Amino acid sequence: MRAAGEIWLRSNLCLESVILCMTRLVLKTIVAVYIIIGIHSCGAQDASVKKDPFQALGHPPFDGITDSIKRFPGNAALYLRRASLLSQNNQQNLATPDYKKAWELTGDDGVNLEYISNLLITDHLAEAMRLLKLGAGKFPFNTEFNRRLGEVYLQKGEPDSALAQYNIIIQRDSTGFEAWYDKGMLLARLKDTTGAIKALERSFAQLPINYSGMALANIYAAKKNPRALDICNILLAQDSVAVQTEPVYMKGVYYTEVKEYDSAIKQFDLCIRRDWKMTDAYIEKGIIFFETKKIDSAMKIFNMAATVSNTDADAYFWMARCYEAIGDKQEAAANYDRAFSLDNSFTEAHDGLARVTK
Repeated sequence: MRAAGEIWLRSNLCLESVILCMTRLVLKTIVAVYIIIGIHSCGAQDASVKKDPFQALGHPPFDGITDSIKRFPGNAALYLRRASLLSQNNQQNLATPDYKKAWELTGDDGVNLEYISNLLITDHLAEAMRLLKLGAGKFPFNTEFNRRLGEVYLQKGEPDSALAQYNIIIQRDSTGFEAWYDKGMLLARLKDTTGAIKALERSFAQLPINYSGMALANIYAAKKNPRALDICNILLAQDSVAVQTEPVYMKGVYYTEVKEYDSAIKQFDLCIRRDWKMTDAYIEKGIIFFETKKIDSAMKIFNMAATVSNTDADAYFWMARCYEAIGDKQEAAANYDRAFSLDNSFTEAHDGLARVTK
């Protein structure tokens, strides 16, 4: 009986094993079928989307809003929401019709500007300019149309047309600091230093902030005008926590221009104390030592700059200048080469390399 029982138990275990194996096989087959179906459907979906990109609007994450648009086709907010979501997913081309529809439904100047931004991103420059001109005429209170027109004209290499747009803004509102700043920067680019200073002074007087102040101080420093110090001191007086470096750096640049080197070095040292990673301050300080024939001191400073940022081409260029000055052409060549490899537009580094290797 014992043997028969064992046989019966084993046979039942075998049967159960067979059933279990068959069940697992069936489940695996079902899963495999679903996977194949899923892959096939995804592949078909991807292929259809590639064939017609707008089919993506019927799939997540856009499908919910798309369904709402079908139910409420006159709701501009829905088109704007889908356009924004498409833009967030780098689908700017698909977003264009939605922005256009929202603009047509609302006639709103803000919606128009969003539509124009999308057109500029998708390289529809002609249509963007048409709408900017239309908006500038239709919404004279909103000078953003003129400002963006000015930017587009600058990109197209038409500075006079850009300047005309900034003048229109200023005529409508002479207290707009941004228009004065834009005009000043454009005049500086056009080498009209006097006009640039006047415009930037107006901008800075209306709102004394860093970017207009630094642009103005930079021009004054280049002209060795002590007004550069006044501007920097105004900005530093607003810095209650003493963390700003740009005005301090610009004061150093001014003192360098007028050859007050001790004062310049104090400013660059203060920059470094406030931000030890400010490589420009190291470079300017090193150049002072180089120009005053303190080559060893200059070399140490340039080495520090290269340590702080090993991708700063200027640091290696000036190290090369130091090596060249002491007659070490091999090291000079290595550093000129490093500078040029980091910045292949650095013609001075290229010329230096040619000079020490000829």
